[in-house]
Amino acid sequence: MFWASYLLAVLAIVLAWPVPILLSKAQWPARSPFTAMLLWQAIALAGGLSMIGAMLVYGLEPIGDNLVAGLRALAGMVLFSAPTTALGFWHIFALSAAALLTAHLVFTLLLTYYKIQRQRRRHRELLALLASPSGQDTGTLVISHDSPVAYCLPGGARSVTVLSDGLMAALEPAELRAVLIHENAHLSQRHHLLLWAFAAWRQALPWLPTTRLAQESVNSLIEMLADDVALRTESKATLIKAIAIVASGSAANPEAGGIRPSSPSLALSGLEAASMGPGSDAVRTAASRVSRLLTPQPQLPAAARSAVLAGCILLLALPTALLVVPGLLG
Repeated sequence: MFWASYLLAVLAIVLAWPVPILLSKAQWPARSPFTAMLLWQAIALAGGLSMIGAMLVYGLEPIGDNLVAGLRALAGMVLFSAPTTALGFWHIFALSAAALLTAHLVFTLLLTYYKIQRQRRRHRELLALLASPSGQDTGTLVISHDSPVAYCLPGGARSVTVLSDGLMAALEPAELRAVLIHENAHLSQRHHLLLWAFAAWRQALPWLPTTRLAQESVNSLIEMLADDVALRTESKATLIKAIAIVASGSAANPEAGGIRPSSPSLALSGLEAASMGPGSDAVRTAASRVSRLLTPQPQLPAAARSAVLAGCILLLALPTALLVVPGLLG
């Protein structure tokens, strides 16, 4: 497993630095946001697996020719007091680092989930006091606020879409339908789960610039996916106007009556995100969405999409093979 540990380390570095930077600067994701979303997920999973796997494989190298055999021998040392003389200082250090990193990632994922759920619960309590039914849909609530506001609050059967009366007054019926379809797409496609995962990744490794790039790219891609759903029934002009109207609220009070979500992880900010401030990531996302609609590009060719999907599979298969195939590159 000697060479496998070094190959895993190289793969972890490549997936943690140059690959995400190149992907975040690429133009093709806007042509196929679903494919790009799969690639970002593959990069995150393969990068984490390679990072932890490199330390595990190196630490277990003296006592097994693959991960399973090494872990079995390590369990014997821990549980049955088998001799540990085969493990040197650096092997024990690598194993400890792998265990700590794994625990850190899992703990951060669970902690982020807990915080998001707690924020959503408080937000839902505020909505119960300050919002009223829209009269059009039982899953849509209206808050009293002059600024254009629209977002969705995930919660399974309790999921709701929240609109401001200022937004409803500013939109034509077709534009309002586009907003509702966009927000409902976030809920039906479970985008909040992606936001949770990438938010946790950034929380766990804030020193890694690519975690920020990944989160920003995923936020933008889910907006594009929701836009594409709205475009199935509404025109581009209608959607562009709706985005522009919501963006016009950027100079308004950002608190939206005290119940605006504090982060996209709390309540998926769809068209509402554009009114979070002229310097925010949401404004840049809104601008990129409008640009995508104004200057549409052809969808990524099927061959190119297939190549990206094959790359996703390879990204996940390579570190897995290096970890579990007996004696591979040993």
